[in-house]
Amino acid sequence: MAEQTTPPTAAERLEAAGGATTTARYPLTSLDPATGEALATAAPHTHETRARAISIFDPTIVQGAIGSAFAKLDPRYVAKNPVMFVVEIGSLITTVVGVSETVRNAGDIGFVWAISVWLWFTVLFANFAEAMAEGRGKAQADTLRKTRSETLAKLEEADHVKLTPSSMLRKGDIVQCSPGDVIPGDGEVIEGIASVDESAITGESAPVIRESGGDRSAVTGGTRVLSDFIRVQITSNPGETFWTA
Repeated sequence: MAEQTTPPTAAERLEAAGGATTTARYPLTSLDPATGEALATAAPHTHETRARAISIFDPTIVQGAIGSAFAKLDPRYVAKNPVMFVVEIGSLITTVVGVSETVRNAGDIGFVWAISVWLWFTVLFANFAEAMAEGRGKAQADTLRKTRSETLAKLEEADHVKLTPSSMLRKGDIVQCSPGDVIPGDGEVIEGIASVDESAITGESAPVIRESGGDRSAVTGGTRVLSDFIRVQITSNPGETFWTA
């Protein structure tokens, strides 16, 4: 049986071809080979700010979720979820019964109040969990917007590459992205193939392949290139991207 081998990456294929120059690997880079290689393969932290990991127990998110959990008790909001609406109605009924029996000092008061408290806890916990998810999602989106606004893109200009803030990119600009780079804006891959981490958008931890041509060429600003090299043509102006839609 023939031994299976892993297909070489784009960079390995170029190196195997012999004499792959910096200009061949990184088009329009007019710098000397050493400087061009250093720029194109620079560690991400040298030209962009990484997104801060959002903890599920972030005090700001938890405090906001607690207040939101009580605000969401509004029947007009709860009615959007039939199941929780029925639970809230049951909570109100058992509370009224509990107050009535306490005043009359009749019936099984302890049991009625226990049921009432448990039902109210169920509604509040459901609201709290929903508010936590919303708060964490908003915080993550805000962090990613900030990260993208601080990212320096490798913008191609004439016969050289210039580090440019992503907020200055315009539709039609062409940028280069190497392993570890954050893609500075929404665009289309016009050259190369790369593995891209889109977990910030989709929540899926598995990377996806993006390549020029076909239906897998679209990339979103704020996602990260994990391997190989691509050239991306920006397709939206500031304020018209995925994160500002």
